[in-house]
Amino acid sequence: MNRSEEIAVSGMSAGRSAMRMGPAELVQAAAMARRFYLEGKSKIQIAEEFGVSRFKVARVLETALERDLVRIEIRVPAELDAERSDALRARYGLRHAVVVESPAEAEESPDPENLGEVAADLLGELVNEGDVLGLAWGRSTIHMAAALDRLPPCTVVQLTGVYDAGTAERGSVEAVRRAAQVSGGDAHPIYAPMLLPDAATAAALRNQTGIARAFEYFDKVTVACVSIGSWEPGISTVHDMLSDEERAHYASLGVAAEMSAHLFDAEGRRVGRDLGERCITVEADRLRRIPEVVAIAGGHRKAAAIDAVLRSGLVTSLVTDTAAADALMTAGPPPRPALNRADPDGA
Repeated sequence: MNRSEEIAVSGMSAGRSAMRMGPAELVQAAAMARRFYLEGKSKIQIAEEFGVSRFKVARVLETALERDLVRIEIRVPAELDAERSDALRARYGLRHAVVVESPAEAEESPDPENLGEVAADLLGELVNEGDVLGLAWGRSTIHMAAALDRLPPCTVVQLTGVYDAGTAERGSVEAVRRAAQVSGGDAHPIYAPMLLPDAATAAALRNQTGIARAFEYFDKVTVACVSIGSWEPGISTVHDMLSDEERAHYASLGVAAEMSAHLFDAEGRRVGRDLGERCITVEADRLRRIPEVVAIAGGHRKAAAIDAVLRSGLVTSLVTDTAAADALMTAGPPPRPALNRADPDGA
């Protein structure tokens, strides 16, 4: 049975309970529905074929829906939650929000690996030929890069230093190389730690030829991919790189989230800006000017951090999971729309 026959049959079976429609009306309604929904004909074309007005066609199609003669189903892959995605997009004023079903066995784990796979598909949609793609350090962005199988020709630049220079080949440097390999474009990695002992050392590294060349691309980035960390051990790489005294200091400032070495309180305001002076990372004002900034973060433990970063206005799109999405939908009053990209603290 083909799809056209399915509409006709469902119309007849439903018609048995719709006593006000006779067999001729049912047959006509099924035929019109087949033309409109399956064959893509306009109401005017259908009206001409059946010798009726287009208003009559509109009434018949409306009746067919009301009486369940036609059933319209919207289907997305099982792992995507379209309803939560749309609700989250509307709540935070995002350009795109994609919510993935949380794996049952990893309910409390941050950033399930399937987020990276979905983010890879999203980048395949968002990146256009000639774009500059920026990748920040993060486990989720590394998973995303590993899952990439298509990208238009584009330049790929690293937006932050690495968590540990000794693991660069298995981390964000490799992610940049992988993305460039898939796209066939140039790669601009950064072979330097994200966090340095002091501001002077960080400034000296920024002036090194290779790092300076990557920084020159920051203002050209059109699509960026970032991760979000909660301010707790094992969930924020920056948190783990600091001393106990430094962690306590930033905690006293109310830090609730970290993204690309930028710290945010629960309202999305940036705090602890002095940390950025010691880091090899894209500046917040440059992030704010990037047209599309996609954050990849999930898990119930990261929900508060995700909420804080979304409230900052730095992120335009989000890939997350149902565990985080459910918490985000009840996380206080809705924030200002992120697409306004306004700086919440005037910086």
